[in-house]
Amino acid sequence: MHIKETTAERHVLAITVDNEAGILAKIAGLFTARGYNIDSLTVADIAEDHAISRITIVTNGPPAVIDQIEAQLERLVPVHKVVDLTTAGAHVERELALIKVTGKGDARVEALRTAEIFRAQVVDSTTSSFVFELTGSPEKIDNFIILMRELGLVEVGRTGIVGMMRGAKST
Repeated sequence: MHIKETTAERHVLAITVDNEAGILAKIAGLFTARGYNIDSLTVADIAEDHAISRITIVTNGPPAVIDQIEAQLERLVPVHKVVDLTTAGAHVERELALIKVTGKGDARVEALRTAEIFRAQVVDSTTSSFVFELTGSPEKIDNFIILMRELGLVEVGRTGIVGMMRGAKST
C-alpha cells in the first residue's frame, strides 16, 4: 500500500471569538492535540464594548489537516468565524519588531544607514546602543535582523503576525 505524502504549507488563520477567559487555551489545545505548532499568535480586543477578540494564528500543515483544524475551530461555542487568509485570497500581513543593536564607530553608522533603508524608527538611543522599531512583512523583519547580527544585534522582540483581506471584504 502506498501512502501519499502531503507537504506542510504555511497558513494564516483569522479567528473572531467572544472575549472570554479560556478561549485561547481551547484553541491552542486543538493544535496541541494534533501535534502542530503555532508559529505566530496574536490576540486583540476588536470591539468597542470589549466583547469580541480577534486571534491570528500562523501554522504549518498539510491542507487536509488545516481544513480539519478550521472545522473544529468553527465548532467551538465562543468562535464566531474562522478565515484562512492564505486560501481566501489577496491579503496583507504585518508584524512589529523591536530590535536592540549595540555598537560604536562605523558599526553604529552602518546600523543607522541600514535602519533608514528599511524605514526602521529609532525609539531609544544611548551612546552605545539603539532600539529600532520596524513594521512590515515577516520577511522584511527577518532580513533586517540578519543584517543587524553583523552590526551588534543584542535582542529582538516580535509581536507576531496580523493579517487582513485586501479590498472592501471583511474577514
